[in-house]
This record gives sequence, structure tokens and C-alpha cells, in this order.
Amino acid sequence: MATQEAAQDTLVARLSKVDACAASDALDRLGMKGSVIGLRPLTVTTKVCGRVVTTRMKAYGGERSTRHLGAAAIEASNPGDVIVIDHRGRLDCAAWGGILSNGAKVRGVAGVIVDGAVRDVDESRELGLPVFGRAGVQVTARTRIIEESCNEPIEMCGVWVKPGDLVIADSSGVVFISQDREEEAVAAAEDIAQREALMTKDVLAGVPISQVMGSNYETMLERK
Repeated sequence: MATQEAAQDTLVARLSKVDACAASDALDRLGMKGSVIGLRPLTVTTKVCGRVVTTRMKAYGGERSTRHLGAAAIEASNPGDVIVIDHRGRLDCAAWGGILSNGAKVRGVAGVIVDGAVRDVDESRELGLPVFGRAGVQVTARTRIIEESCNEPIEMCGVWVKPGDLVIADSSGVVFISQDREEEAVAAAEDIAQREALMTKDVLAGVPISQVMGSNYETMLERK
């Protein structure tokens, strides 16, 4: 188990050295699905990279909830994990708020990603906690949504995400990488990032950009 966890930590460290664009291009190269559309940084623009802890919300139907939404995910998180919330794209109420951000910060959570709206955006920003979502909203979750599950597979913007999957998020977007093929996906992202760095170096050295793009771009996303 310790060896497996160390290997996973190594993959997180490697992935953190590239960006979401390289990760997305890597999935294109491998024919994998994982890039999601419509989520953006709502607090700080720090890049987030880590293992996923999932939560799924559902509409409130009058049933009694046994716990506050998001609390189980915080308690299930290890330092460096990323809490990912399937809020089903809702913008009329928040699936995350300031007290939860404080709890996540104390726990060492690297960031929070919500398919929907969050509240207390200023408070989370002051904490320095990266929160990604669709919008900020002032409206409470109370009597509107409850937590349906924690650390079960969820759907984020049309992409299925499992606990323990990799995620990378920055100002360009959010990319999930399935554990099933994480090693080759990270390696592909590294290769693409290295190729792009060489292209940039040539541009800065004065090589005409048409030549740089023409000679490198067509092959950049192909398998090595």
C-alpha cells in the first residue's frame, strides 16, 4: 500500500509541473475523455493538482439529512486532495460556502471544484483556497439541496469521475484523468509540454513562427 501511495504522489507531482492545456492535449492524443467545459476559478488563480474526493448533491425532497453537505468530503480528504462536487450545474443555490472552506483549509485540501454555484467567494479568496465553479451566488443550500453521496463515482459536466482520479485545474480549465490510464496520460502531458517549451524557445530565438508551428505542431499531438 505504501509503495502504491508513493507512486500516486509521484504522479501528482509530475502532473503539477504541466498545465491543464497539456493535460487536455494528452487526453486527445490517447483518445480519452476528461476535459470539462464551463468551470473557472472563482477565488484565487492558483493551479490545483491532486487526487479527487467526490461529493454528489441532489434536490431537497423534505427528507432529513444526517450531515451537513461537504463535511464528509472534508473529513475523508488527505492533505493535497481536491474535493470535487457534482452540483448538477445548478446556479440557483450554493453547494459550497465559507465555513466549509475554512474546514478544507485546516485539513490541507488543495482546492475545490464544483459543477455549479458556490457562496462566500470573498471569504474563500481571503483564505487563499482555490475554488472552481460556474458562478458565485448568495443563496443558501438549505431546503434546496442535500448531499446524496460521498466518495462515490460522480458526473462532472458530462465526464464520469471516480474517487482517487487525478485532476488538474488552472485558469484555462479543468481536466480529470482516470486512474485506469493515469501513467500514460501524465507521460503524454509531459511530452507535449516539453515539445511546446522547445517551440517557444525557437520563437524567442527569432525563428519565424510559421516555421516553428509548421514543423512541430502537426506532430506534437501524435504518439511518439
